[in-house]
Amino acid sequence: MKNKPNPDDRRDNVEKIQYNINHTISNYRETKDMINKTDDPEQRKQLEAKQKRRLQALEGMRSEIREEAKARENQFK
Repeated sequence: MKNKPNPDDRRDNVEKIQYNINHTISNYRETKDMINKTDDPEQRKQLEAKQKRRLQALEGMRSEIREEAKARENQFK
């Protein structure tokens, strides 16, 4: 019995990426508040490092959403 891979369905990728962007921005804002409230320098350092990674992830997701939107306009050719 052989497993067949699922066909590549990119029709909703833009929406999925946008959902992830919105979720990441929400987490970024919540963590920003936590950084302002914490007195623990080690925790602040860890949270700031996490924020930096989130910004990098957002940059990548925004690039990816542009590519997916362009592919959708070209009907995924």
